[in-house]
Amino acid sequence: MNAPASQRVVDARGLEPPEPFELAMEALADLPNGEVLTLLLDRVPWPLLRILERDGQRHEYRVREDGVVEVLIGGA
Repeated sequence: MNAPASQRVVDARGLEPPEPFELAMEALADLPNGEVLTLLLDRVPWPLLRILERDGQRHEYRVREDGVVEVLIGGA
C-alpha cells in the first residue's frame, strides 16, 4: 500500500478475542474513504482477514521484528 493521506491506529495488543475483532470492525465502520486503518495485534487475525478478503477490502499484514502483527486496511 502507498503511504496514506490519513491514518488511524488501533492498538489491540494485550486484548483477548473477540475484543480486537470488535474494535477493528467499529473502526472500519467509521473509516472515511481513502483513509487507512492500522491495527496492532499480538497474533494474525485470520477471521478478520477472511472477512476483508470476502468483502474485497484492501488489506495487508506483516509481522514486525518485535513480533507485533501490523494490519493495514483501506486506502485508495
